[in-house]
Amino acid sequence: MTGLTGTRLIGLTGLAARIDAATPAHRDRAVDALRACAVLGVILGHWLVTALVGDGRTLRTASPLQHLPWLAPVSWVCQTLAVFFLVGGHVATRSLASARARGVPYRHWLRSRMVRLFKPVVAVLSLWTVVAFALLLSGVEFTTTRTLVKLALSPLWFLLVFAVLTAATPMLTRLHPLWPLAVVLHVDLLRFGPGAPDALGWINVAAGWLVPYTLGAAWSRGELDRRRSGWILLLCGTAATAALVALAGYPAAMVGVPGAAVSNLDPPTLAVVTFGLAQCGLALLLREPLARALRRPLAWAAVALVNLSAMTLFLWHQTALMATTAMTLHLGRQPGLHTRPDHLGWVAERLLWLPVFVLALTVCWAAFRTWEQGPRQGTRQRQGTRQRKGSEQSPGGPRGRSRVVRTHRPVKDVRHV
Repeated sequence: MTGLTGTRLIGLTGLAARIDAATPAHRDRAVDALRACAVLGVILGHWLVTALVGDGRTLRTASPLQHLPWLAPVSWVCQTLAVFFLVGGHVATRSLASARARGVPYRHWLRSRMVRLFKPVVAVLSLWTVVAFALLLSGVEFTTTRTLVKLALSPLWFLLVFAVLTAATPMLTRLHPLWPLAVVLHVDLLRFGPGAPDALGWINVAAGWLVPYTLGAAWSRGELDRRRSGWILLLCGTAATAALVALAGYPAAMVGVPGAAVSNLDPPTLAVVTFGLAQCGLALLLREPLARALRRPLAWAAVALVNLSAMTLFLWHQTALMATTAMTLHLGRQPGLHTRPDHLGWVAERLLWLPVFVLALTVCWAAFRTWEQGPRQGTRQRQGTRQRKGSEQSPGGPRGRSRVVRTHRPVKDVRHV
């Protein structure tokens, strides 16, 4: 066993060394690390605060934040969407500038980014369409089916907002973040004031996430390179959020809580936007420490592999949770999984289920990762070999380079996606 473990460690070290050697020296590894942390933070947050509880024949979502509001700091750690939009704005702005410099039309640039963003979504929608019809036809109550489908597809709202902001990148590259922040402020003043309809708050779905996105664009222009910028965002964002929660009555939890009168996230409020400013400031301050840490091949390989499957992990993590919940029902009501999250012991019990969720998500990743990454290199090589042989045997076949040659051609640049 010791020899087998040593062999595996040598194999992992070798893989990490190859990934490290294949990475261009100019690549900003801290950007990839921030994106990976943002995705993993959202996944962990959902797994910790989402419970499926049976009420007779009906299945409903519940959250420990309903019964244990003092656990709100968990949402401060795991609600990392602002960092994702910060990195998204930074990467999209740089990518668009690079495309323009190479003479790539905007429509081609946008199509490429939309394909990478939405191709993995096809698999999720296809599977859950079949599952929803199967549940309804088998007699499962509509409320239960709606709960499951809504939970599985809830990550898609984020992708739609991100896609809209990406498409608008040419118009947003010079927009100052204070403008969308002012919109969020005035919308909240109106919606929480007398006479304004609640629907007005949905303006903040775009304006709220536009704040970190335009911060990312400012970052790409070099306007946030000084550490002072990070400290200003962190301190001012923290102070503003604390004042809004303590004095203005905003919820302390930075995620939606079932049954709550006001949600900071659905739609976004001024509090979650100022909280996002603090997160963005912290992210900017962590760039240099992350860059130093990622000089180690093993650390960089882990970040690179998460980024390679970021969309797959994000889209399927709720399905992994529900699959675990459903497949263990025949074992009886499992603590921390099927029980009401109304006591501190439930939190400890839920932590014990996290490795099982990871295992279930690994199965989903293995089944659906090709929708994001494409076929494995070996598969591409075999396809390229068949194409090359066909060209050599066919008098009229193409005489260009085979796909195998293109696959192994030295990579000049690796762009953020």
